[in-house]
Amino acid sequence: MKRLLGALLLTCCWTLAGHAEQPRVILIHLDDTIQPVSAGYMDRGLDAAAAQHADAVLIEINTPGGLLESMRQMVSRVIASPVPVIAYVAPSGSRAGSAGFFLLEAADVAAMSPGSNAGAAHPVVEGAKLDDTMKQKLENDTAAFLRAYVARRGRNVQAAEDAVRSSKSYSDTEALQLKLIDLIAPDDASLLNTLDGRTITRFDGSRVVLHTRGAQLVRVDPTLREEILDRLTNPNLAVLVLVVGGLLIYLEFNTPGTIVPGTLGTIMVLLALFGLNLLPLRYTSVMLLVAAFVLLILEAHFPSHGALATAGVASLVIGALTLVDGPIPELRVSWATALSAGLAFGLITVFLLRLALRARRSKVRMGGDAMIGLIAVVTQPLAPLGQVMVNGELWQAESASPAERGEQVRVRGLRDLTLLVERVS
Repeated sequence: MKRLLGALLLTCCWTLAGHAEQPRVILIHLDDTIQPVSAGYMDRGLDAAAAQHADAVLIEINTPGGLLESMRQMVSRVIASPVPVIAYVAPSGSRAGSAGFFLLEAADVAAMSPGSNAGAAHPVVEGAKLDDTMKQKLENDTAAFLRAYVARRGRNVQAAEDAVRSSKSYSDTEALQLKLIDLIAPDDASLLNTLDGRTITRFDGSRVVLHTRGAQLVRVDPTLREEILDRLTNPNLAVLVLVVGGLLIYLEFNTPGTIVPGTLGTIMVLLALFGLNLLPLRYTSVMLLVAAFVLLILEAHFPSHGALATAGVASLVIGALTLVDGPIPELRVSWATALSAGLAFGLITVFLLRLALRARRSKVRMGGDAMIGLIAVVTQPLAPLGQVMVNGELWQAESASPAERGEQVRVRGLRDLTLLVERVS
């Protein structure tokens, strides 16, 4: 009996110890373009892993690529992480294109899911024409940056460099055969169970044994601020928000006192500018947008049969289309967005400005003064006093010449509450 109780007690102790020592893995999702917001999100996840003394960090990657500077910042953080980093291209059908390939190769463990691909990492400078020397310098610098840590990770340097110089892209099986990744796994659980007990060499040369079997995945979710800014780093959305915000501000100027359109428009414009500030902008395109605004105002002041408005809309469309100097299509403004936003903003702006100027130039008249020059109909003969109907109202009227019932007279003035009229020939 004592032996049975002892065995049960020992089993309970082992079970409690097992639960207490359950591995913890921090899970980070990179499911968007690589830009300052995603870099900040990954930094926060790596800091959380270090603070919690996690056993590993699992970064799930699905990205077409992104900005070179953000990628370099993220690679540096991965290399310097005190917690082992596992980069995993997942789920099936995902890709680690361009900047994502650099992140994949920077991790302590590189893995891919079946049906995924990685590569096509040639550096691109969109909108700038570089001479052969500058192109070669940019390509060599990027390739050297990749070689610097791929070699220390013990992976295929030549195959990795081909992804930069020749824009080669690899499937999961090709990447495994070329030793660009360490394994292929169908899901997170299989990946972590397979890696359990594996000894890896960190970037600083130290050797670490991974304990990841049955690990508790602690997901790091983006904050509300990161989610909003991540959406606004989509150039198409940022341009649309900027245009709608500008139109709401115009509406506030045309109908003062409504407050809501002006407030909402100001917030939208500020958010759009904040999001665009995180992206590489062309200042020549910004000048085109300013020129478009000036041309539209001039069209409202000096009608040119549409010439100034056409030039303004054209400048607006071209400026919006070339505003963001993104290295990949996902970080550029599309033709559809530029055309729709430019045409809508230009036409509505001219219409509202003309209404405002026309209202400002109109002479304001109230009461009896507003009826001077109007045509009235005699309801009681004027000899010289009588009554007339004007704007649906009966007024006492006085005429220098007699007028019979039903005749038309023109209002020429007002004395006290009596209209001064004259017959219409």
